Amino acid sequence: MILQQILRLSSLFHSAVSTHVRRNIGLSAIVFNKTKELDPVQKLFLDKIREYNTKSKQAGGPVDAGPDFQKDMNESLARLQRAYGEGDLTKFPEFKFEEPKFEDTPK
Repeated sequence: MILQQILRLSSLFHSAVSTHVRRNIGLSAIVFNKTKELDPVQKLFLDKIREYNTKSKQAGGPVDAGPDFQKDMNESLARLQRAYGEGDLTKFPEFKFEEPKFEDTPK
Protein backbone atom coordinates (compact mmCIF):
# COMPACT_ATOMS: atom_id res chain seq x y z
CA MET A 1 0.00 0.00 0.00
CA ILE A 2 2.71 2.46 0.97
CA LEU A 3 4.80 1.34 -1.99
CA GLN A 4 1.92 2.13 -4.36
CA GLN A 5 1.54 5.62 -2.90
CA ILE A 6 5.27 6.26 -3.19
CA LEU A 7 5.29 5.11 -6.82
CA ARG A 8 2.25 7.24 -7.62
CA LEU A 9 3.81 10.33 -5.99
CA SER A 10 7.11 9.74 -7.75
CA SER A 11 5.28 9.50 -11.08
CA LEU A 12 3.47 12.79 -10.38
CA PHE A 13 6.73 14.41 -9.32
CA HIS A 14 8.45 13.12 -12.46
CA SER A 15 5.73 14.49 -14.78
CA ALA A 16 5.75 17.90 -13.04
CA VAL A 17 9.53 18.19 -13.23
CA SER A 18 9.67 17.08 -16.86
CA THR A 19 7.01 19.64 -17.83
CA HIS A 20 8.92 22.37 -16.00
CA VAL A 21 12.21 21.40 -17.65
CA ARG A 22 10.64 21.26 -21.15
CA ARG A 23 9.18 24.75 -20.70
CA ASN A 24 12.49 26.17 -19.53
CA ILE A 25 14.38 24.57 -22.40
CA GLY A 26 11.85 25.93 -24.89
CA LEU A 27 12.07 29.42 -23.41
CA SER A 28 15.86 29.40 -23.35
CA ALA A 29 15.92 28.31 -27.02
CA ILE A 30 13.83 31.36 -27.95
CA VAL A 31 16.05 33.68 -25.94
CA PHE A 32 19.17 32.11 -27.45
CA ASN A 33 17.85 32.59 -31.01
CA LYS A 34 17.12 36.26 -30.36
CA THR A 35 20.56 36.96 -28.97
CA LYS A 36 22.65 35.12 -31.52
CA GLU A 37 23.40 36.56 -34.94
CA LEU A 38 21.19 35.31 -37.78
CA ASP A 39 22.78 33.35 -40.57
CA PRO A 40 23.08 35.23 -43.89
CA VAL A 41 20.13 33.48 -45.57
CA GLN A 42 17.78 34.23 -42.66
CA LYS A 43 18.99 37.83 -42.54
CA LEU A 44 18.42 38.27 -46.29
CA PHE A 45 14.93 36.77 -46.00
CA LEU A 46 13.98 39.09 -43.13
CA ASP A 47 15.40 42.11 -44.96
CA LYS A 48 13.33 41.32 -48.06
CA ILE A 49 10.16 40.92 -45.97
CA ARG A 50 10.78 44.26 -44.24
CA GLU A 51 11.50 45.93 -47.60
CA TYR A 52 8.26 44.55 -49.08
CA ASN A 53 6.35 45.75 -46.01
CA THR A 54 7.57 49.33 -46.42
CA LYS A 55 6.86 49.29 -50.18
CA SER A 56 3.40 47.88 -49.55
CA LYS A 57 2.59 50.64 -47.05
CA GLN A 58 3.81 53.30 -49.49
CA ALA A 59 1.85 51.85 -52.43
CA GLY A 60 -1.26 51.22 -50.35
CA GLY A 61 -1.64 47.67 -51.65
CA PRO A 62 0.24 44.95 -53.51
CA VAL A 63 3.72 45.87 -54.71
CA ASP A 64 4.57 45.80 -58.43
CA ALA A 65 1.05 44.75 -59.39
CA GLY A 66 0.32 45.52 -63.01
CA PRO A 67 -2.97 46.29 -64.73
CA ASP A 68 -3.64 42.56 -65.20
CA PHE A 69 -3.75 42.08 -61.43
CA GLN A 70 -6.18 44.96 -60.97
CA LYS A 71 -8.36 43.66 -63.81
CA ASP A 72 -8.46 40.15 -62.31
CA MET A 73 -9.25 41.55 -58.87
CA ASN A 74 -12.11 43.69 -60.19
CA GLU A 75 -13.56 40.70 -62.08
CA SER A 76 -13.34 38.52 -58.98
CA LEU A 77 -15.04 41.16 -56.83
CA ALA A 78 -17.81 41.57 -59.42
CA ARG A 79 -18.34 37.80 -59.53
CA LEU A 80 -18.51 37.63 -55.72
CA GLN A 81 -20.98 40.53 -55.57
CA ARG A 82 -23.23 38.77 -58.09
CA ALA A 83 -23.03 35.55 -56.07
CA TYR A 84 -23.38 36.96 -52.54
CA GLY A 85 -25.18 40.27 -52.97
CA GLU A 86 -24.25 43.89 -52.79
CA GLY A 87 -21.91 45.59 -50.38
CA ASP A 88 -18.22 46.29 -50.03
CA LEU A 89 -16.48 42.93 -50.18
CA THR A 90 -13.06 44.34 -49.27
CA LYS A 91 -14.15 45.09 -45.67
CA PHE A 92 -15.07 42.77 -42.83
CA PRO A 93 -18.85 42.62 -42.35
CA GLU A 94 -20.45 44.31 -39.36
CA PHE A 95 -22.78 42.18 -37.31
CA LYS A 96 -25.64 43.60 -35.27
CA PHE A 97 -27.17 41.39 -32.63
CA GLU A 98 -30.41 42.41 -31.01
CA GLU A 99 -31.32 41.45 -27.49
CA PRO A 100 -34.08 38.84 -27.36
CA LYS A 101 -37.39 39.98 -25.96
CA PHE A 102 -38.49 37.87 -23.04
CA GLU A 103 -42.07 37.93 -21.84
CA ASP A 104 -43.10 37.19 -18.31
CA THR A 105 -45.82 34.59 -18.16
CA PRO A 106 -48.12 34.41 -15.15
CA LYS A 107 -47.89 31.26 -13.07
